[in-house]
Amino acid sequence: MSKVFAVIRREFIERVRTKAFIIGTLLGPVFFIGMAVLPALLLSRETAGRKVVVIDAGSGEFGAKIQQALAAAKKGSGADAEAKFLPTLLVAGARAEEVRDSLVRFTGLSKRSDESIDGILLVSEGGITKGEVTYLGVNVGSPRDMEDLRRLLTPVMMTERLQRAGVDPVVALKAAVPLALETRKVSEGKLTAESGGATFALAYAMGFILYISLLLYGTQVMSSVIEEKSNRIMEILVSSLTPFQLLLGKVVGVGMVSLLQIGVWTMAAKLLRDFQPQIMKAIGAGGAAGGGVPFMLPSMPTDLLIIFLTFFTLGFLLYSAAYAAIGSMCNTIQETQQAQMPVMLFIIMGLMSMFALLNEPNGNLARILSLVPPLAPFVVPVRHSIAPIPIGELLLSVATTIAGLLLIVWVAARIYRVGILMYGKKASFRDIVRWIRTA
Repeated sequence: MSKVFAVIRREFIERVRTKAFIIGTLLGPVFFIGMAVLPALLLSRETAGRKVVVIDAGSGEFGAKIQQALAAAKKGSGADAEAKFLPTLLVAGARAEEVRDSLVRFTGLSKRSDESIDGILLVSEGGITKGEVTYLGVNVGSPRDMEDLRRLLTPVMMTERLQRAGVDPVVALKAAVPLALETRKVSEGKLTAESGGATFALAYAMGFILYISLLLYGTQVMSSVIEEKSNRIMEILVSSLTPFQLLLGKVVGVGMVSLLQIGVWTMAAKLLRDFQPQIMKAIGAGGAAGGGVPFMLPSMPTDLLIIFLTFFTLGFLLYSAAYAAIGSMCNTIQETQQAQMPVMLFIIMGLMSMFALLNEPNGNLARILSLVPPLAPFVVPVRHSIAPIPIGELLLSVATTIAGLLLIVWVAARIYRVGILMYGKKASFRDIVRWIRTA
């Protein structure tokens, strides 16, 4: 057993000391900070309002009402809040298209001047009848700006259409309040504080963490085997260790590196979640986002954390053993690109399967997928985060995953035992079957 610990220690220390590990571990917290702070910081640094020209091609004062609505929009609240839009009204009548074409050449210029504008808003009688307006601008790709325009123009358009239909707009607008759907998760007959969005975010994050870990560290196991084969170090190692001991040490050592890095990222995300208001206040962007939080890590119950770590460990060991077997079959990194496709297919299937669970986490399909060993590490934590799994079904899923893990390790160890000492040609499918039968 001491030999296995020696391999684990070597694999762990060799990877933790690398610059790639240190930089990657530090980039995780930087990414979380950027996701949480950067949007609010950018919003707080916006100063100039959008210069918009309203071209009124209709009758009445609809264009003037739109101009007033745009001029009243402010960034934030308070007396010193700056205007979001700087509108100018042009009553064009039948010359609307001609005026629009003349203004387009002053829109979206890289070199701004007093004549440059950010957008053109065209309103017409036909648009009022259909309930639509036309906007031409440099910021049409900004979802926030387009939502601001839609939110500001909707009540103006509704009021105009109601007045023309002879309906009192005051009474009608009070009745036409948009529905606000508040969602809260119910688990085992108990109401929780989690929203639907937080539940989805947590489920997606768990599946994505396992996916990234397998891509980063599962392939490292495979690359390590190929490197030791090409350097002929493997011949020295197998003289003092059995192939199974070497395989176990590599998989567990790299797995510990993965858990260490994910642990650092998780702690950084939790600290950011707890101290985000103080960070926002320190950079002067506390209210830039309108009081919302651009990025927030959902809370994870203790039972879900235990289930996630259990299936993360089982899944990592299963796929890492498969990657080690692939590395022993190949002689170069180029050969592994095609050989690893079956393993990659199961990883992608596991990641995609969690989207099928969101609508029916306790359906027949979800139960079947929970019993498939390569898919269970993705499926079970996501299912439990949405709707708790009965303890009997959970234990059955653990048992089948462990059985699948033992089978994969048994097959991988037999391939590994012969493959690590095979050089030259790439192993065929017939060769692999012979190795499994005779190793």
